[in-house]
Amino acid sequence: MSYTILGKKLYFPPVSAADSHGIVAIGGDLDTERLLLAYHSGIFPWFSEGEPILWWSPNPRFVLYPSALRVSSSMKQLLKRNAFEVRTDSCFREVIGHCQQIYRPGQGGTWITEEMLESYCELHGLGKAHSVEVFQEGVLVGGLYGVALGGIFFGESMFSRVSNASKYGFILLVENLLASGFELVDCQVHTNHLESLGAVHIKRDLFMGHLASFLTKTTSMEWGKPLFNGYL
Repeated sequence: MSYTILGKKLYFPPVSAADSHGIVAIGGDLDTERLLLAYHSGIFPWFSEGEPILWWSPNPRFVLYPSALRVSSSMKQLLKRNAFEVRTDSCFREVIGHCQQIYRPGQGGTWITEEMLESYCELHGLGKAHSVEVFQEGVLVGGLYGVALGGIFFGESMFSRVSNASKYGFILLVENLLASGFELVDCQVHTNHLESLGAVHIKRDLFMGHLASFLTKTTSMEWGKPLFNGYL
């Protein structure tokens, strides 16, 4: 299959041009304008160090509807005990740095290159990318980051240095997103971890329909503050 090779022009082909794996285009750059266009187009970057930039729109797409979040009994007990403190946007660069460095079984390296790290830090500076930080006794032990546009949170990566830390932060994030009017969490591709929390596969056409509808929403999420724990 021949792929669209991106140059300096700010452009993406339609997602229907993706191959069977979900690759839509190759090349281009990670400037914030292109990244935002990608998210609005149902596309995200995912590649390893030494590879060209690969732009993806998989079919099916893995998503979580906030109202469908599943919380196990054991996690509910942790939440009721207020086991961790969860903040947002208090140390974005540190969170993405941990996501970059965390060991993941079956992966020989990281897909969060230095260029990608800097680009998402720029998005954070623009108020588009956000982090969730999970603390235990004042120490950062877990977290995640992603991009919030309209009524959709596009999750990118998470890390955990203590059992259940990232899951705890993700659950509170989703509960707060729901209360703030968000309609969808884009999980991109399948993981058992997110499936256990209620994420499901949907057809790409349905995902694109969601984009058209949900990106126009106005939400009330107040980033930069601790997340409310409704289980207390």
